[in-house]
Amino acid sequence: MRLATWAARRGAWNTGCGWLRPDVVAMDVRMPLMDGIEATRAVLRTVPDPPKIVVVTTFENDAYVYGALRAGADGFLLKRARPAEIVHALRAVAAGGSVLFPSSVRELAAAHAQEPGSAEARETLRRAALTDREGQVLRLMARGLSNAEIATHLTVGTETVKSHVSAVLSKLGARDRTQAVIAAYESGFVSPG
Repeated sequence: MRLATWAARRGAWNTGCGWLRPDVVAMDVRMPLMDGIEATRAVLRTVPDPPKIVVVTTFENDAYVYGALRAGADGFLLKRARPAEIVHALRAVAAGGSVLFPSSVRELAAAHAQEPGSAEARETLRRAALTDREGQVLRLMARGLSNAEIATHLTVGTETVKSHVSAVLSKLGARDRTQAVIAAYESGFVSPG
C-alpha cells in the first residue's frame, strides 16, 4: 500500500508503477490527493502492461466495491482481513484470479447497474457484435457459472468455453470476467433477477 499512497501524493502513477513494475498493487480507497478508484483508473489507463490491482479499505461499502471493480480492479479487500487472507488474496490476484466470488459480483452489478441500461453501455455491447453463443456464455458468466459449469450447461468442452470467454472479453474490451459481467448488467443485456 505504500506504493499506492506514495504515487497518489505525487501524481506519478506511470512513473511509480512503470519504474517499480509490481505484479500487484494494494490500493487504498482513501488517499490525500486522489481516491483509490480514480487512481486505479489512472494506473490502468497510463501504465503499459499494468499491474493487477486489489483495492483495500476499512469501509464495507458496496458503492466502493462496485466503483473499484468498474474501474478495473481485480479485487477488493477489507483492511480488517487477517494477514493470511490478505496474502492469499494478493497471490490469487497475481495468479490471474479475483478476490470476489461470482455471486458477489452478480449481486453488486444487479444492485448498481443503471436501469434499464445506459446508452453508452448498450452501444458498447452492440458494437461488440457478440455471436449467439458468445451471448449465451456471457449470460451464464453473469449468473456466476465457472467455465466447467458453462461447458456442462451448453454440452461443449471446457476449452471451447474458454475460447468463447476470451472472445467475449476481447470484444467488450474487458480485462476480466468481472468487467464483462458489469458491462452485461449495465447495458441491460442481462437483467437483475
